[in-house]
Amino acid sequence: MSMFSTGILVLTSPLHTLQLRIAPVLSSAAQLVERTLYVHLHPGLNLVSGAQPRPVFIPPVVDLSALISRVYSNAADVCGHLDVRVLLTNVCSPSSACNEVQTAANCPFPTPQCLSHSPAVVLTDFPLQDPGQSNQVTQCLKVTGHCYVCSPRLSSVLLHPQTKRKRLEQREKKTQPLHTYSDVVVGGTFDRLHGAHKTLLNISCLLANRRLLIGVCDQAMLKKKVLKELIEPYSLRVERLQEFLQDVKPLIQVEIVPLEDPYGISVADPHLECIVVSEETKKGGEAVNKKRKENGLSALVLHEIQLLKDSHHSETEEEKISSSSLRSRLLGTLLSPPIDTPHLPALPYVIGLTGGSGSGKSSIARHLEALGAIRIDCDQLGHEAYQPGTVAYHRVLEEFGSDLTNEDKTINRRALGRKVFGNKERLKALTDIVWPEIALLVKDKIRQAKEDGKQVCVVDAAVLLEAGWTDMVHEVWVTIIPDEEAVTRITERDGVSSEDALRRLQSQWSNAKQVEHANVVLSTLWEPEVTRKQVLKAWNLLQKRIQLIHPLLS
Repeated sequence: MSMFSTGILVLTSPLHTLQLRIAPVLSSAAQLVERTLYVHLHPGLNLVSGAQPRPVFIPPVVDLSALISRVYSNAADVCGHLDVRVLLTNVCSPSSACNEVQTAANCPFPTPQCLSHSPAVVLTDFPLQDPGQSNQVTQCLKVTGHCYVCSPRLSSVLLHPQTKRKRLEQREKKTQPLHTYSDVVVGGTFDRLHGAHKTLLNISCLLANRRLLIGVCDQAMLKKKVLKELIEPYSLRVERLQEFLQDVKPLIQVEIVPLEDPYGISVADPHLECIVVSEETKKGGEAVNKKRKENGLSALVLHEIQLLKDSHHSETEEEKISSSSLRSRLLGTLLSPPIDTPHLPALPYVIGLTGGSGSGKSSIARHLEALGAIRIDCDQLGHEAYQPGTVAYHRVLEEFGSDLTNEDKTINRRALGRKVFGNKERLKALTDIVWPEIALLVKDKIRQAKEDGKQVCVVDAAVLLEAGWTDMVHEVWVTIIPDEEAVTRITERDGVSSEDALRRLQSQWSNAKQVEHANVVLSTLWEPEVTRKQVLKAWNLLQKRIQLIHPLLS
């Protein structure tokens, strides 16, 4: 069976059995769809009655809310590579405001809805009762054609999920209606939309009849996030939210605003009726209501959803599905492709490793050295550049005075530092002398590694980016840790005050600025064994990239 980029899964099983069928159905769908899987809910649809199938409204019920959570939870477990989206255009109570914009025939799709990615295959979980049935997928195609704009050559597949029959033979329970609201508010970071985000957004859409207000964390609200440098830009997060919600419930009014504090507009908007929270953000919702009361506004109904468990989490990650876990999994991977470097020899492949003071850059360099890389220590080369008789030695004394020498004629680096400290012009005069000389020494080391037949060199350089040495390397690897952790490490390692350590960090490029130039990002925030595994992952992925360039090396 061929694979399709995008598919639409029409679920026809009754709600009381669907929760038990969804995992095997998704697993079957994942064998056919590669990127995006839309889920259209039509429980109880009879595909073999001979009647003309047509889309109808489904009332919002408690079981439907539970099903949405189950879909995204199971998707994270069995088909994490798929972008799964549960569509809610046809979910609406007869008395709600959304029906006013529908046709007289009470059809949720007066015209087929355009989706962000046009489905190329329609799948259904219709449970076969007679092996001779042949028209069920044709009927499903008709339903899908009424609802959505699909690829002209839409294929169709009837799934045969393997389920335990005894578990499906349950009596249908009476469904409980879900209370809905005119205006609903929800907030979050929404970095790299995952199953937990989608559950939160889908249920918010399910609850909202008119408007959904979304606060998206920005600026100050991101400062304490783990690996905040890897959080997607605000504009990209908003763009992905808009696309997702346009697919899920296009007729709802969506407002997205930046969230600069824990409350945002939720404490000032008098039209809001409900706030959707999770187990861990419930206290935040209660704080919002306290502020609303102070502002003379009515309290919001707190609708709490359950956190989704992450069955794939590691020992350093949260048990729930979270953006911080996804960001940690990016460490060691190729975040952006290397730029073309036709001026460099293909081998040795040169990694430029950099990071702020205290970031653990040198420990990562030693790990790479143990894996077979040739380490070029630019701090050591910097000392060599200052040695008596070198070009830099004579130029530094000419520029800054011959009184800088020790008794053995070497340059007193501490005295030199005092002359340039806090003076950008004098500091630039020094780096203009020293950095080019260090670069020449680096190139000599790389040339020697090539003559020795080495495959990988690591240029360990704190000033790699500031000095403009990226033209000497094939890839830039950056190691980061939070500033608070860096200050602690610097004070313990160098015996300086916290204020001095912070000033040192502030004189360097920020983590965020360095990450902008990184092909690979690493972090030594956790235990040494975690760092070792992280570097090993980065090394193994690097070997694959090198083998693509040089197949004979594999």
